[in-house]
Amino acid sequence: MLPPERRLARVQQLIEDRKYFTLHAGRQTGKTTSLRWLERHLNASGRWRALWVDLETAREQPDQALALSIIVDVIERALSVRHANLARPDAQEIAAALQTPATALVKYLSWLASLDDRPLVLLLDEADGLVGPAMVSFLTQLRAGYIERDEAPFPSSVILVGQRQVRDYVLSAEDRRTLSWLGTTSPFNITAEATTLGPFTEAEVAELVGQHTVAAGQRFTPEAARRIWELGQGHPWLTCALADQIVDRDVTDRSVAITASHVEAAKETIILERRSHIDSLVARLREPRVARILGPMLAGTGLQMDLLDDDLSYVLGLGLARVERGEIRIANPIYREVIPRALTWVQQVSMHQPTEWYVRTDGSLDLPGIMTAWQAFWRKDGHLAAEGFGYREAGPHLMLMAFLQRIVNGGGRVEREYGLGRGALDLMIFWKAERHAIEVKIRRDTETEAEALDQMTRYLGHAGLGDGWLVMFDLRKELAWADKQFVREVEHARCKVRIVGC
Repeated sequence: MLPPERRLARVQQLIEDRKYFTLHAGRQTGKTTSLRWLERHLNASGRWRALWVDLETAREQPDQALALSIIVDVIERALSVRHANLARPDAQEIAAALQTPATALVKYLSWLASLDDRPLVLLLDEADGLVGPAMVSFLTQLRAGYIERDEAPFPSSVILVGQRQVRDYVLSAEDRRTLSWLGTTSPFNITAEATTLGPFTEAEVAELVGQHTVAAGQRFTPEAARRIWELGQGHPWLTCALADQIVDRDVTDRSVAITASHVEAAKETIILERRSHIDSLVARLREPRVARILGPMLAGTGLQMDLLDDDLSYVLGLGLARVERGEIRIANPIYREVIPRALTWVQQVSMHQPTEWYVRTDGSLDLPGIMTAWQAFWRKDGHLAAEGFGYREAGPHLMLMAFLQRIVNGGGRVEREYGLGRGALDLMIFWKAERHAIEVKIRRDTETEAEALDQMTRYLGHAGLGDGWLVMFDLRKELAWADKQFVREVEHARCKVRIVGC
């Protein structure tokens, strides 16, 4: 474990400054672990009365009275467990206050803050799970107490913790109308800032696996440590899940050094088993505001001009994507694999395309045979199935990825690179010592084949290859299949490119 204070330096400064703020990060990035440490750390200093409270039991409860009653109850239970010797508000007073939900929380927290000379710090975990009128009342009462706290007792610092920033708590048009009287989209506009827990650096990943070496005597090669960081980009859960899969299940003999190959095998296991974190990610893919961002990324097109920036902020806040050198990218290589696999899982398992059909006698991959089979599949079933995706604009790309994944899973892997505005999807098939580069494009009236070839050869140059495959989907309905489907080999910019028409 890395020292929590290293990740929480800014949080501690904001508490010192008596600020109200949000701490947001993607699922399983260490938020709760950090909060539990912070509670112990602040209380041990003797300067604060800190309380971590999990609001999970009030999640998705729109009824204002019931949700606020639950919130007060979980605070009371947290106090009884971890601050049993400290004074608490009178139970009868609490019950009376709850009869008026619109002011119950502000009264309760005022009483709580008045019972101790030390400043009260509330760490409210899963706060973004509140919804509707309950969420509005919760935030407005915190705001009211904050504004009056110089005249009346109230928490010195409040941290709202979850996967989203406060401005993303209000998701529906109905909620926004509810808040319109405030003149803002958020009733919690008193927040000093939105903080986050950053990912581990490459050096910190090496530090973590080094701790295992010290404790168990099992060495991670530098290549293995680097590959863990590359695949997870420092995401805490992915980092720990990869290492745990390797040392607790795959390589239990401590005399065996961990290599990059072990890391690759662990990655595949985590994806195929759909561990809880991956399942949570998959659930997010069904949300319309997530699809509005990821759909164009899969297809390589640009975002709609009328898209709300809140949607993009939401996806970035969830940790699904990140901004790198001015471009929006999927957060890490594991997510890049999980997203298309999850979206096409049913199609993959329903395809009868055994890997052995496409392996030559010398063990090499018969990519020309795969492309011929793909064209036949696309013409018969694939183009119809693609229209049924929720991510419709990326349907052709997803179907091709499903087809390739179904075959290559038997002995290799497919890596993907996609992003906004590039107009293409880059695929790389790794099969033993072989690498096969594939670029996928939708052919449009405004784009020439030469432009597509220019993009393809740039990809080949970046990959250090002299040949590759350009798959072009022509979606014009007036063209016959005979005109759309072809395979043609061309030389372009000193590269050999096989163009596959679909």
